[in-house]
Amino acid sequence: MSTSTAPPRSATTAVLRTETRLFTREPGSLFWVMASPTILLAILGLIPSFREASADLGGRRTIDVYVPVAVLFAVVMSGLQAMPPVLAGYRERGILRRMSTTPVRAGTLLTAQLVLHGAAALVSAVVVITVGRLAFGVALPGNPVGYALALLLAVAVGLALGSAVCAVSRTQKTATAVGTLVFFPTMFTAGVWVPVQAMPDTLQQIVRFSPYGAASEALDAAGSGGWPGLAALAVMLVWTAVLTGASVRWFRWQ
Repeated sequence: MSTSTAPPRSATTAVLRTETRLFTREPGSLFWVMASPTILLAILGLIPSFREASADLGGRRTIDVYVPVAVLFAVVMSGLQAMPPVLAGYRERGILRRMSTTPVRAGTLLTAQLVLHGAAALVSAVVVITVGRLAFGVALPGNPVGYALALLLAVAVGLALGSAVCAVSRTQKTATAVGTLVFFPTMFTAGVWVPVQAMPDTLQQIVRFSPYGAASEALDAAGSGGWPGLAALAVMLVWTAVLTGASVRWFRWQ
């Protein structure tokens, strides 16, 4: 008689429900993932010069450019700052090792974390777009389908990067340290300090080969009504594949 190694659907749902409940009890994660991107956008929107058209941005306002930046900020916070410490903490305390001997496999817990943090980033992105529209008159994405595609790929590459950080981090403190180390260059390439569109041409070309530089380009193109460039989408796909492969190869359950 053959037996299935897959966990029951009810068990998978229960794990996801439990992890969601634990996530909502973490004020730090809730603030940085769900609230800080919108707060960042609101602060920038209150700067008078950011609400004026700029010739350097092709007649757009700085606040228009910063909406996709704030969206990427939510993805960065979810993938790099919120998820790795949680997964590394589970491994450090032996939870993943113990779960591997039960019908509910440790992989179920990992999947629940990916789904949870991916969903949190998407919800935060929707809030940012909504606040940008209602508070500062930022136009909604001109190509919703292209924007959704670019955003989903950005979330995928963000979670893959976070998984890689977790894979190389033996403890929760190490995961926080490594995530913070990766966080700053990631923020730069996402355009948080200087929008990618305002960078010098040579620097723009370099940044576009980074996962979040490509994501910024794709979101900006779709937000303006066009389709994300194939090059930007390809860069995100390649980074997602490479980082996912590295995570699978380096990850240890204990």
